[in-house]
Amino acid sequence: MGRTAAGRRPWRRSLLSLLGAVTGLALAVVPPSTAHAAGAATSSAQGRGTRVSAWAPSMTTGGPSFDDRTIRMVVHSSVSGSGARITLSNRYSATPLDIGAVDVAVQASGGEAVRGTTRNVTFGASGRVTIPAGTESVSDVVPISVAAGENLLVSVYVPGTTGMSTWHSDAFDTTYLAAGNHTGDDGADAFGTTTTSWYYLAGLDVVSTTARGTVVAFGDSITDGYHSSTGTYTRWPDFLGRRLGAGPGPQRLSVVDAGIGGNRVLTDVPNLWQGVSALKRFGHDALGLPGVKDVILFEGINDIGNNAGPDGQPLTAQDLIDGYRTLIGEAHAAHVRVIGATLMPDEGNGYYTPAAEAIRQAVNRWIRTGGAFDGVIDFDRAVRDPANPAALAPAYDSGDHLHPGDAGMRAMADAVDLRLLRA
Repeated sequence: MGRTAAGRRPWRRSLLSLLGAVTGLALAVVPPSTAHAAGAATSSAQGRGTRVSAWAPSMTTGGPSFDDRTIRMVVHSSVSGSGARITLSNRYSATPLDIGAVDVAVQASGGEAVRGTTRNVTFGASGRVTIPAGTESVSDVVPISVAAGENLLVSVYVPGTTGMSTWHSDAFDTTYLAAGNHTGDDGADAFGTTTTSWYYLAGLDVVSTTARGTVVAFGDSITDGYHSSTGTYTRWPDFLGRRLGAGPGPQRLSVVDAGIGGNRVLTDVPNLWQGVSALKRFGHDALGLPGVKDVILFEGINDIGNNAGPDGQPLTAQDLIDGYRTLIGEAHAAHVRVIGATLMPDEGNGYYTPAAEAIRQAVNRWIRTGGAFDGVIDFDRAVRDPANPAALAPAYDSGDHLHPGDAGMRAMADAVDLRLLRA
């Protein structure tokens, strides 16, 4: 979802005019990537099991520049596995990215690693790598195992000045920064600065003996976790992953979160950190992930709330429906199923108008009855107020009448019929 002006960070407002000047450049260096596709096979020579995506935030342009910094990020795995690989992304940057060192370890707490678990990460057998602008690099296999729901720490050292970074702005987790190269440190003493974004780190995939594929939760800020509690993994895809893991028998699917706050289906967002349109990023962010079997498509409220139709025209329900049909067609061509999710109510938020509500209702009717999706999840019905179906139920409302809080996130995950997901 888009935020109100009062909800944006002050430094973002000051950067907006600067970032607008480089929009054309940032988008010009984003050719279709083959980095994920190269690892998309559902079996692995590393041993018995299936290579799946365990964690994979969608990336955008407009991140800050770094100079001689170690960036230590928390990765919350949705599935158990071994033979890990790390994806680093320079996809939305305009200059080559020099990486001096990378390592991965099991998190003890905060920025501190469990002693003895740190493993060096290499790219083509080298601890250093230069990633050209507009591309990504997938690491060699790292000899480390992870359990479902366990956290790893990935530390990335950038020795020079990076320029505008490829990042995921709203991590709802803590990232730790240190001056100089501290990739080998088990402790966190050098990491005196924290942020709540991920930088350059675009994926963790593993060989799993319990999961047979990946489910991608594809959407906007509700999927990204806006207003969920930081560091508690209470986004609805997190709850869904735990539901799958708690079911009878081994967990059959990993779950990754491809949400971006403010993102739209049909058009790019003027705020660069909110991403190019779903039509542009779907092939990479969803269909390109290792082991993908199903995509839960839950996006469109930002198109409606901003009345953002194609070519600068007012939005119609048919515009959104046509966009969904395009994404469904791309997924089916890749032998991936798409589960459609209804758009949730927002009366009381600035997005709400009677005309916008009419579009939302028309789109939801089509999602439920149009037959184009391989299945339907009715998030609207799960979280709306029975006394006022145009609004979120008070128990699920985070307070802005658009985003659910933690209880609402759980209700969304509970509304997913697990039989819809292909194991």
